[in-house]
Amino acid sequence: MALRHRHRPRLLGDPLTRSYDKAYFDKWYRHPTHRVKSATELRRQVEFVVHLAEWVLGRPVKSVLDVGCGEGNWRAPLLRLRRNLHYDGVDPSEYAVARFGSKRALQLGGIEDLDTLSLRKHYDLVVCCGMLNYVPILSLRRGLTQVLRRTAGVAYLELFTRSDAFEGDTNWPAPRPAAEYQRMIRSAGFTSIGMHGYVPTSQRYRVSALERMDRVEPG
Repeated sequence: MALRHRHRPRLLGDPLTRSYDKAYFDKWYRHPTHRVKSATELRRQVEFVVHLAEWVLGRPVKSVLDVGCGEGNWRAPLLRLRRNLHYDGVDPSEYAVARFGSKRALQLGGIEDLDTLSLRKHYDLVVCCGMLNYVPILSLRRGLTQVLRRTAGVAYLELFTRSDAFEGDTNWPAPRPAAEYQRMIRSAGFTSIGMHGYVPTSQRYRVSALERMDRVEPG
């Protein structure tokens, strides 16, 4: 089964962000043939990520930062799960933020802009879903350190490697080997707990030894 991912608007200031307009989101979010997730698939993914974070935290998730959030389509299923949850979304798509920013708590920015935006200091859950593969490798390295600083519980870092199968909008740089991404994420200060889930290495005590995936895999 092919892996699926959301769209990815590029870095703030990149002229290509102009192409991430209403037509782009209509195609990849809503078109019955091209959309990368149905409402059911999205709900299932959100529920999994929230429950993963809550298993680690030992309590309900109270705050979420969604980096590369697009139109903020994680917000509604998150709030259905946890009515009083605080949600902040960040995305470099001028269209998405202009249209939904005030209604869905979205701010204009990219993964390297987190330190300059009006955000909470820490979040129980930080989500980077369907966007990390679009970020140039040097920007990804720098951006992950900013994600780490915001992560008080779990980070969901969805990233596909060159050995994976995927579909949808794949206009991204060639994926790197899994071991390279593992080293980069670990260097940023994260410890893997599997299924794209990570905890800050300083908080690895929250999970047991066999829940952690510390070994670098080949490929």
